[in-house]
Amino acid sequence: MELYANDTKTHDEARQGEAFASNGPKKHFDKFFYVESYGCAMNFADSEVVASILETNGYGSTRNAEIADLILVNTCSVREKAEQTVRKRLTEFRKLKTAKPGLLVGILGCMAERLKSQLLEEEKLVDIVVGPDAYRTLPDLIAEAGTGQKAVNVILSRDETYGDIAPVRLDSNGISGFVSIMRGCNNMCSFCVVPFTRGRERSRDAFSIVAECRDLFEKGYKEITLLGQNVDSYYWNNPETNTSVTFAQLLESVAQIDISLRVRFSTSHPKDITDEVLFTMAKYYNICKYIHLPVQSGSTRILQLMNRTYTREWYLSKVARIKEIMPEASVSADIIAGFCTETEEDHQDTIRIMKEANYDYSYMYFYSERPGTLAAKRYEDDIPEEVKKRRLQEIVDVQWVLSNESNKKDVGKIFEVLIEGNSKKSTEDWMGRNSQNKVIVFPKGMHDFKKGDYVNVLVTDFTKGTLLGTVSNK
Repeated sequence: MELYANDTKTHDEARQGEAFASNGPKKHFDKFFYVESYGCAMNFADSEVVASILETNGYGSTRNAEIADLILVNTCSVREKAEQTVRKRLTEFRKLKTAKPGLLVGILGCMAERLKSQLLEEEKLVDIVVGPDAYRTLPDLIAEAGTGQKAVNVILSRDETYGDIAPVRLDSNGISGFVSIMRGCNNMCSFCVVPFTRGRERSRDAFSIVAECRDLFEKGYKEITLLGQNVDSYYWNNPETNTSVTFAQLLESVAQIDISLRVRFSTSHPKDITDEVLFTMAKYYNICKYIHLPVQSGSTRILQLMNRTYTREWYLSKVARIKEIMPEASVSADIIAGFCTETEEDHQDTIRIMKEANYDYSYMYFYSERPGTLAAKRYEDDIPEEVKKRRLQEIVDVQWVLSNESNKKDVGKIFEVLIEGNSKKSTEDWMGRNSQNKVIVFPKGMHDFKKGDYVNVLVTDFTKGTLLGTVSNK
């Protein structure tokens, strides 16, 4: 997914030196950067940190790669397809570089960490390689690359959180904002490359997180999503008072900023989400009643190979606990089809756990071996691709039924919807989400609503992935 797509300005207009800085009024810039982000929400949030660093050093953002002096691609290594997409884009940018001497192309994020030598030397696709913990060094790396040298910094840090940098909100709708609360991961799931590309867990200063959320609210944002590879393991110790802050306490502090500020978070690890978090969610109306709880597989044997540290029975008990404390909560999951040695019985266990957990929706993939992971070192990727794809399709088919039934149950209910903007299909309709993270589309009619308003909507119908409704007077 591109962070920036097309720019309607002409080349001359764009080069006049005016660019919007989201942290203030228009500024004059002589140099411009273009950035594309792929993968998880953390990557998009990181791009906003990078934008702030570049803006401070005289670069304005542009949506037009052709007029940029610096092109950056923020990358994902979680699946092979994402890497293939990035390579294709870098090849296209190399053509731009040939036509424009002086243009610098850089790669950020997880692929930068994993494939630095290959991208720099073997394929000669980039001038700059910057890992997730080295964004502060970008100005020096740009200067180095400007002399014709290859500039690289992929050193991982145990301390870096970028907590003191105010992100520039790129391509934001002005309503929903991401706030990173921690970096890295300690879980070492055998299929996952994140611990090797983003390093170990470190939690950001709680005061800086709350201050950033409050600043967004004061700027008109109505929804905050707290981000981390595993937010439930957030734990910050205040060195001045020697007191600790858990994720539940942080969540409460953000919720207390204002009742009209919605709070979401992503992602949770089943082993770490606590009753304290669940009761905090239930206590505050403005904490959205939605939890993304990746399961990955329904087979206890496969979960052990994945190093997920829970069984299918334990996972289902956690889902039951969520529903016990918050009956109205929506639960979604990540699911991987065709992990190493997966049998048909293992696959059927996944089908069964989907039905028992009754997911409102899921993010579903077939297994893609990532070099450097524990699974790549320990296990053979022995499931044929056609089998992986067939099992994935069966999982998708089951989820379609579950999502359809979930949406059907919402017909006749009234939900508070935060308007995010126009519907993709028609400017005559508004689009927003309810607390359960479901998209709801409804006609504007004669009502004087605007983006950022809360509206009560009666659900009257649904499609495969969207609820349809009308404004309710109740």
